[in-house]
Amino acid sequence: MTLFNQHYPAGSLAFQQLVAAQVQAALHEDIGTGDLTAALIPLAQVAKATIIVRETAIICGIDWVNACFKLTDPNINITWLIAEGGRVTANQVLCEITGSARALLTAERCALNFLQTLSATATETRKYVDAIAGTHAQILDTRKTIPHLRLAQKYAVTVGGGHNQRLALYDGILIKENHIAAAGGIAAVMRLALSMETNRSKSVQIEVENLGQLEEAIASGASNILLDNFSPNLLSEAVACNKTNALKKGSKKLAILEASGGITLENVREIALTGVDRISIGSLTKNVQAIDFSMRIVK
Repeated sequence: MTLFNQHYPAGSLAFQQLVAAQVQAALHEDIGTGDLTAALIPLAQVAKATIIVRETAIICGIDWVNACFKLTDPNINITWLIAEGGRVTANQVLCEITGSARALLTAERCALNFLQTLSATATETRKYVDAIAGTHAQILDTRKTIPHLRLAQKYAVTVGGGHNQRLALYDGILIKENHIAAAGGIAAVMRLALSMETNRSKSVQIEVENLGQLEEAIASGASNILLDNFSPNLLSEAVACNKTNALKKGSKKLAILEASGGITLENVREIALTGVDRISIGSLTKNVQAIDFSMRIVK
């Protein structure tokens, strides 16, 4: 189970509240004091519309789309022809929507904004997951997300088959270069992290930039290590080093090794084949190329 699903199980009250809060904020931002253009349509007019995808994609964000229309007018009816996480192709009809013409037009842009953004993240994630199929590694996201849409994007990563690195600063410890420098070194910062009572139930991960730092981190008790911008050759050496240190300690438990930095679709499989456990990729949520959707009123 991914971190998102632990905190926000599908269908749970927490999940429903998350979706509703994000949609309400988006609708308020877009509508403000009222939709001036939709007011041109007769109040009693009923319409039917469809949402169509213009390219191959993994669909994500159905709950957000439903909320956009239902919070605009609870009497709108939506029938989906595709399930969340389903793969679709160009010009495929995704759903049929019936209700107040004004409400359909008012909710349209917010609904498509969520759908195009979350489907983009899910689609990109699936590409990476497919690229490393059959290997030991997992694909993870980062905190490089769109402000106020982090949790939605992290959900989209899970729909695409990926995993969550951590949801936010409250969700785990990730000791990076600046933390190490401020605390006085790897050994010092690891002592602090492992000794704090509040950290006992949280994951503790430390970032290293070379094999020497990796050795120091392992010696300091690190069990979860981020390998920052290691080449594939260095990643293989890090995996071997991890095993060697475990043997010296007479332990079968290895530190979790996570590769990060400079990872693309072209090199991700090579990185996965080095034996690392996890691969975190900021571009899944940072470099979002929206999927092309459109809503059309059926005449």
